[in-house]
Amino acid sequence: MFEELLEDIAQKNGLREVNTHLKLATGLGAILLCLLSSSYIPPLFIALVLTGTILFLAKVDAKTYGELFIIPLWFALMSVAGIILISGGQEPFWKWDVLPSFSLSITRESINQGMFVFCRVLGGMSAMCFISLTTPMTDIFTVFRQCKVPETVIDLMMIIYRTIFILMDQVIQIYHAQVMRLGYSTWHESLHSFATLCGAAFIASWDAGEDLIRAMDARCYDGKFALLGETRPVERMPGLALGVFLVLSAAVVIVSGNTTII
Repeated sequence: MFEELLEDIAQKNGLREVNTHLKLATGLGAILLCLLSSSYIPPLFIALVLTGTILFLAKVDAKTYGELFIIPLWFALMSVAGIILISGGQEPFWKWDVLPSFSLSITRESINQGMFVFCRVLGGMSAMCFISLTTPMTDIFTVFRQCKVPETVIDLMMIIYRTIFILMDQVIQIYHAQVMRLGYSTWHESLHSFATLCGAAFIASWDAGEDLIRAMDARCYDGKFALLGETRPVERMPGLALGVFLVLSAAVVIVSGNTTII
């Protein structure tokens, strides 16, 4: 994942030609339904459906998709552990009085709350991954312009997005050069190499910014960038699939109610 950028995957996935509005509606609708749910079942259902869509329809590599979940999953697990231990409730299964005014316990209510939050994280992350892995940013910028987002905001977003790639490219090149020179062979060398990498990347990004300004002036920049994103028609099958997914997810939200694990 260090060198394989999400933008590369979004440009090559199996849903690349699907209308951008439909993909954004799918992801944002899934996030909204996860927030509206009061049970762990709807977010889990949404996560399973979107994961299957990403793996089998978008044809994203399963290993790449799994790597995207590692850091958010660790944060979610740590948060859920804290929720379970400090939420409290009636009839604790386990309790430890750490201090006279503070105790840790595991109860039925805390387990239900923790699992509910964990499933919400899974559903929200699946929706975010669906958008990022199937929709290039150039298409999203086009949608922003169609939605009448101020041109200044869009231009700033495009410059920031371009700068991210420049910075990452510089970091990758410097890192590989340091590795070839055994810059990370010891702890002391690793610390020195990392500090050097940060300084060199900052200088390189500053130079790249000045180059961008000169290039914009040379091309008679008038305060508006050209967008290269395409506007694709809304096809029947993707639109029908979106409707079925949102209706089924909403039905699961209503039917599941306040269902708990235990």
